Amino acid sequence: MYSASDLKKNLKIQIDGEPYIVVDFQFAKPGKGQALYRCKLKNMITGAQFERTFRSVDTFEPANLQERTMQYLYQEENKYCFMDNETYEQFYLTAEQVGDAVNFMTDNIEADILFFGDQPLGITLPNFVDLTVSKADPWVKGDTAAGNSKPVTVETGYQLQAPPFVEQGEKIRIDTRTGEYVTRVKE
Repeated sequence: MYSASDLKKNLKIQIDGEPYIVVDFQFAKPGKGQALYRCKLKNMITGAQFERTFRSVDTFEPANLQERTMQYLYQEENKYCFMDNETYEQFYLTAEQVGDAVNFMTDNIEADILFFGDQPLGITLPNFVDLTVSKADPWVKGDTAAGNSKPVTVETGYQLQAPPFVEQGEKIRIDTRTGEYVTRVKE
């Protein structure tokens, strides 16, 4: 059990049988009376956000969440199919649940899927992925107006800035947390 003093940003708690994540948190100690904890909570299933004030004596259950490693199979309309590597069960995540991770997902990539009971909530990709550059404009030596980077597009359609020596057909490593170029990958 968590107490109100344990509340902090990104803490996952369960209220009325549903998982919530603390989006924002403020502590207030008025001159008289007990401390108050003002939180902005987000429902991890519906995405609805609201603010609530808790007293220092309030307690919460930790959210019953599990992460399972799954493999991305395919996209069907705006749903993404993942397969559990152990049970071979298939689960679908919506475009909202996948979010920006779609920019780095290729067929058969393994990702951690967050579950509340049997319901998938979200996805966490590996910190780094290797993708092939599908489009890279040539860089002209002495072109200082563009700086030390140029736009490239990778196989998933994601566009990012990369050093001028990166060319079409090469594999590059991208940080999925920031979406930035890390290095070239030698095969």
